[in-house]
Amino acid sequence: MSRQYFGTDGIRGEVGQAPMTPDFIMRLGQAAGTVLARHEAGARRPRVLIGKDTRVSGYLLESCLEAGFTSVGVDVVMVGPMPTAGVAYLARALKMSAGVVISASHNPFQDNGIKFFSGAGTKLPDSWELEIEEQIQHGADCKSSENLGKARRLTDAAGRYIEFCKATFPRELDLHGLKLVLDCANGAAYQIAPAVFRELGAEVVVLADQPNGLNINLGVGATHPEFVAAAVKEHRADYGFALDGDADRLICVDSTGRIFNGDELLYALVAERMADGKTVAGVVGTLMSNYGLERALGALSVPFERAKVGDRYVFEKLQQKGWHLGGESSGHLLVLDQHSTGDGIISALQVLRAVRALGKPLAEVLAPLAMLPQVLKNARTPQGYDWQADKGLAAECEQVRHELGNTGRLLIRPSGTEPLLRVMVEAEDKQLANTLVDRVLARLPA
Repeated sequence: MSRQYFGTDGIRGEVGQAPMTPDFIMRLGQAAGTVLARHEAGARRPRVLIGKDTRVSGYLLESCLEAGFTSVGVDVVMVGPMPTAGVAYLARALKMSAGVVISASHNPFQDNGIKFFSGAGTKLPDSWELEIEEQIQHGADCKSSENLGKARRLTDAAGRYIEFCKATFPRELDLHGLKLVLDCANGAAYQIAPAVFRELGAEVVVLADQPNGLNINLGVGATHPEFVAAAVKEHRADYGFALDGDADRLICVDSTGRIFNGDELLYALVAERMADGKTVAGVVGTLMSNYGLERALGALSVPFERAKVGDRYVFEKLQQKGWHLGGESSGHLLVLDQHSTGDGIISALQVLRAVRALGKPLAEVLAPLAMLPQVLKNARTPQGYDWQADKGLAAECEQVRHELGNTGRLLIRPSGTEPLLRVMVEAEDKQLANTLVDRVLARLPA
């Protein structure tokens, strides 16, 4: 059965348009509740934790999910605005059957989404999502009154999660003497993130912490790092951190305004662990991770593997390999010896741990990492074109890879939604990368 509603990160879309409509979200709650009851061990009534970001539509969707779950006999605990990773943590800590996050991450306020976590705080496996989709088609009947679920709010959720985040920072270190700028994207972490860093001793300048339901990610957050970069210079801070709407993504800026992406932050985490004498069994990136990261990790004798784009696929490969560190260039980092899912706040703490433990500015920690210029271009192709069967294209790609050798990389990825090919070349020289991309594009049919 192919997916109809679930993408790589749950269900997402514009509110009021299918599938993000009140009736569908209630049916989704009924279907998910029915599937959870089917898998629940023993005779325990399923319990689900629901958190959300700060979009105005969160009120509507929260009510619809609550109605759907309780109508099929599932108890609901609501925590209000909470980072995605906070929902994952609380679902595990409170021994819930599942956690649900109402968020569209870095998207504008008009969009919203639903994503599920297991009771272990990990993304639901594909098989469960397919089972939920199948159940949506069958529908679910409302239970009799005595078998309906109950709903309540957890009033100390934020405090519990703040303490969890702080506990991931080494006891022998603190943040005293550091001045940080924190861009909360007017999103789910607007109250929690400042408290974490302040309670660890940092002086914190907080930006974008006044959500009104409509301003989430609006010119701020991880997708607009220039905003926090300007503020770091203005306030003469040591570092700046930008989160996205649900706080699972992180971008870092230093005192000079230099912006560090996820690949660079991942290298810093590896460098600190190795300097501390710890073994780093391996690292997982994605198809888009910079080849410079792969080479730098190779110089440290740290294995590196690539997963499909999407943090769920990074997580799956980490589990398969038994490794702890992985991430995406976009700033989704996975530190599985600290948390079961990507967490922007904990990622920032791990970066500060590296800086503090090594006694060096982040730029110095990253000195051995030479990021390669990336050139990415898209080309429309005729409907039905099979690029993998094109011998002329294959020959050109082989020649390009031969010319690059171990100094660069060629990647071709088809779009999943339209007749597009994405051609990317990484090389030590940007002009060369441009030339090689154009050579490959010239082989495509008009």
